[in-house]
Amino acid sequence: MRLVFGLVLLVGMGLAGFAVYMVKGYFETQEAVLQQERQRAASAIVTVDIYAPARAMTYGELITPDDVRLIKYAEEFLPEGVFKTEEELFPLGANTPRVVTRPMEVNEPILAAKVTEPGAPRGITALLEPGMRAFPLPDRITEAFAEELRPTDRIDIYWSGTLRDGTSTTSIILSGLEIIAVDEPDADGNSRGRGVVIQVTPEDFAALSAAQEAGRLSLTPVGTGDQTPIGDIQTDIETVLGIEAPVVEAAPEPEPEVQEAERCFITKRVGTERIQEEVACN
Repeated sequence: MRLVFGLVLLVGMGLAGFAVYMVKGYFETQEAVLQQERQRAASAIVTVDIYAPARAMTYGELITPDDVRLIKYAEEFLPEGVFKTEEELFPLGANTPRVVTRPMEVNEPILAAKVTEPGAPRGITALLEPGMRAFPLPDRITEAFAEELRPTDRIDIYWSGTLRDGTSTTSIILSGLEIIAVDEPDADGNSRGRGVVIQVTPEDFAALSAAQEAGRLSLTPVGTGDQTPIGDIQTDIETVLGIEAPVVEAAPEPEPEVQEAERCFITKRVGTERIQEEVACN
């Protein structure tokens, strides 16, 4: 009987020890899982809901509640000027939309810098910054870059013409001008470079108008992010071809005439000879 009791006791102690081992292992596993969750929570990116276009939108379009949707965006990298609520995006109500001033792609955050204030007029006037004016470029100088020019691109403008002294020259007159509008492409996606409008200061508007009347304008696009300063560029065909202007030497100045002093003579007869003798002049 004692033997049976001892065996039962040993078995019971073994089961108890095993149970303690299993419970300890379970708690250790749970602790590891909790620790992993704490680390994951600490490294998780906090996101916020902001408004973005539900379709690609270009300049001049009206942005309405049907054109937008909420997306998740990392709070740490949130750009300035986002809209988090419909009240912020449409403070005057859904019937008073904003106008798009910069092209936006799907799920690109809508920023205050890319839309007008609610109820702003639609068209070129909505795209101009304060104090700036719109200058339409002649189609003949933009056709060379058909389908390449886009709003927000920057260009340099050159002038070619004849100066008052008859010299034909080409000079850069304005640099880094921003394009704010381009004609919408046709059904085939071809805009032919027409309807290009840039924004300039009133002084630059006057300068471009005068240059257009006095000669020929041409343009070249500026690379994205190019901030290289442009100096005073001016050249002519002789400089391009390396032709040196002939050097005209000045004619030597005539030497001043030296007037000889007046001399007076009298003639005397000595025998048969006639002799001149110098005397003082009266």
